[in-house]
Amino acid sequence: MARILIVEDEPLIAMMAGEWLEELGHVVVGPAYDLGSALELAEGDVDGAILDVTLGRDTSYPAADRLRERGVPFAYSTGYGQEGLDPERRATPQISKPFEFERFRTVVEAMLSSAAGRPTVS
Repeated sequence: MARILIVEDEPLIAMMAGEWLEELGHVVVGPAYDLGSALELAEGDVDGAILDVTLGRDTSYPAADRLRERGVPFAYSTGYGQEGLDPERRATPQISKPFEFERFRTVVEAMLSSAAGRPTVS
């Protein structure tokens, strides 16, 4: 069981992702609907995160940077495909919108297994 942060500005998508994470046996942190909340929750006790790239006029990149500094794995979610990400961020796993459960599950499992044994930096 992992604690997974959801950063998503669309409440229905956040709710669906939360339900799927719970179905997979994880605990949902958040959701954060804006960058400020995302940054705050990224400082907490989380084992991974699903980050919507676009949050209104902001992006989730500052939260992603903080999670990376702390050694917390994450995946981006976007409806814009690879082209919707800054080129230097395209190697990060992503879940395309609209979500498909099997892809969502696969990305979450890979994200968490990639962090196994990796020390977390606070």
